[in-house]
Amino acid sequence: MTTVSLRRGKASRIEYNSRRNATSGSAKQLHQQEAEVLEGVSGAKNAGSGFSLSGFPDRRASARGIKGQLLEMSEIGSGESALARQASSSSRRGGRRKETRVTVPLNDFRAQWRTVGAEVLAAVDRVGASGWYILGREVERFESALASTWGLAHAIGVGNGLDAIEIGLRCLGIRPGDKVLTSPLSAFATTLAVMRCAGVPVFVDTDASGLLDLDRCRELLSHDRRIRLVVPVHLYGHCVDLEGLETLREEFDLGIVEDCAQAIGARFRGRGVGTVGQVAAVSFYPTKNLGALGDGGAVLTADEAIARRARALRHYGQSATYVHDEAGLNSRLDEVHAAVLGDVFLPRLAQWTTRRTEVATRYRSEVRNDAVRLVPVPEGSASVWHLFPVLCEARRREAYRAHLSGAGVSTGIHYPRLIPEQKAMRDYGSYEVHGPLKNAQKLAEGEVSLPIHPFLSEDDVDRVMSAVRGWAG
Repeated sequence: MTTVSLRRGKASRIEYNSRRNATSGSAKQLHQQEAEVLEGVSGAKNAGSGFSLSGFPDRRASARGIKGQLLEMSEIGSGESALARQASSSSRRGGRRKETRVTVPLNDFRAQWRTVGAEVLAAVDRVGASGWYILGREVERFESALASTWGLAHAIGVGNGLDAIEIGLRCLGIRPGDKVLTSPLSAFATTLAVMRCAGVPVFVDTDASGLLDLDRCRELLSHDRRIRLVVPVHLYGHCVDLEGLETLREEFDLGIVEDCAQAIGARFRGRGVGTVGQVAAVSFYPTKNLGALGDGGAVLTADEAIARRARALRHYGQSATYVHDEAGLNSRLDEVHAAVLGDVFLPRLAQWTTRRTEVATRYRSEVRNDAVRLVPVPEGSASVWHLFPVLCEARRREAYRAHLSGAGVSTGIHYPRLIPEQKAMRDYGSYEVHGPLKNAQKLAEGEVSLPIHPFLSEDDVDRVMSAVRGWAG
């Protein structure tokens, strides 16, 4: 039993059950497989086929002439990915036969580059030639296209997803000491945004799918009317029950910032994610479904006043040049990222999401192993499969990951430690945990993420499923 003392507010103690998993040396080595980084590449031939979006002309013609720095393009589902398709290769050394396994990566940025490199370099060339690198035409064009795709009136490009949440909370009027109801199971950035606003994060359990338990939210909101802000997380690419969220918003007069970092394009019974809250926050971190070649994010809203303030907050709080009405941030989506996102990645988002869904459908139908359980998809959610989580016995998780690694399959964990258990939270001190976090803890202790991205071939999926079925538990 762990006791958390609060430094703010009238409540003196909140008790909750927590268990921490020690991470072994072998586990740390496995975690490194998740840290795929973008690498420069050179040498190539011609550009592959691309898509165009209204307002974003196809740049392939100009891309073909960029100084021979491009890789040969490949198409999604062509049967060949970034890595060699052989199951293994062997060589003779000292009379022994050495086998080198091909790895199915969590994310395949090299394959992505072969598909989009020409167009990316064309976009970069255009920005470079323009001589305008911050808050110019490229950002405006991308913001307009993103807002149109999302179905909201305004999109404001910012530096990252963390800043998007913080700016959203500030636009909704958060004050120091305000309580913000949110999920204990997420990337730490979700809660860090509340901390940077000097708010008090308030945690309740998730449901079995890892999404904020709205019934527990209702119970808590009924007893504590001081909670006026909520940051629900659309985890794994699933969509929170938007009908239930809207009911809570109206009943308790809530300000809501939807953390959509993992769920761009997800829907609940036909309604788009990020449309119940006054603000939607999204990240363009490279691993996201719509990822940049670096950090980026956006605030989306239907409210013109919120949009106007968000634009000021991202730019030092300026309402006009050198006129600062409040202390803002330096959090601007730059022209290069906006051009790449607008020209290259956003037009492909629907296609890439379709491929993720195809892979997830195979996984869900072919995971046949009593020692591996599927995380349930929320009823009504049309998920976009940012991640594909499965559950295994907690004490055997690292052995399971080692088995998959030995079969050439990379894995991840999202997330191994609940946010209230982080040292940064204990040091901050001002937070509340209401009720046991049983579902969230179960996911934190037993979840394993299988590879899921648009560049997986059918052979890759076969390899993953074969490895999963081969686990003895």
